Amino acid sequence: MSYSHAQVKALLDDRYQRYNTPDFIPNDPVSIPHLFSRRQDVEIAGFFASILAWGQRKTIINKCRELLQRMDHAPYQFILQHQENDLKQLLGFKHRTFNDTDLLYLVYFFRWFYEQHESLEVAFLGSPEREAVNQKQRLENFFQLVFSLPDAPPRTRKHISTPARKSACKRINMYLRWMVRKDSHGVDFGIWGRIPTADLVCPCDVHVQRVARKLGLLQRTQSDWAMAEELTQHLRAFDPVDPVKYDYALFGLGVEEKF
Repeated sequence: MSYSHAQVKALLDDRYQRYNTPDFIPNDPVSIPHLFSRRQDVEIAGFFASILAWGQRKTIINKCRELLQRMDHAPYQFILQHQENDLKQLLGFKHRTFNDTDLLYLVYFFRWFYEQHESLEVAFLGSPEREAVNQKQRLENFFQLVFSLPDAPPRTRKHISTPARKSACKRINMYLRWMVRKDSHGVDFGIWGRIPTADLVCPCDVHVQRVARKLGLLQRTQSDWAMAEELTQHLRAFDPVDPVKYDYALFGLGVEEKF
């Protein structure tokens, strides 16, 4: 069955209103950064919730809560003020192929970073002389910065995606949606102001991809960065200022309605 542009827009606008509500929060990894109000806690908890967003949502949320417990439910304070002995609390943490080696390095990176900067947003922007002009460059900047420190474990690189490796970057795009999107529904945080909402790229999990193909929003079969950009370009035709708001509609149609 084929759908007209107007039919697809009407469907997505309707489901955006249905699924982008506070009721969405408790059963989604976005509930983890919602446990906090301090900007840096939201950034750090949101980052870990996004890169651990792999598998069943209930399991992801439980693993994130375990991680926060190991950080004394104060991730920013733990990262900046921990002593060597405190790091023992992180040993043994594991989710899928993410383990304590990856965790310890990221804690080391965050300490180094937050000793110099107020917000993680800066890590995506690049240098003032060569500031990123699009989302692809921002994600590549972030990856390069995270792994620029001495002794960065090669194994940890697989847990942070980059368009430079053709990845669709689902999890990091979801994280950026949380941090950048501003609306009145209360799901996303909108605490970053230097990355335009219009530049966001849609997080493409299997549900979103399946629904997008049924609606004629995706032709590309390979799950890669070009596919994420193709879908987002179609969504910009419906809302050029905030295309990624339709992530909720596509995800809800796929997960809740088995569209």
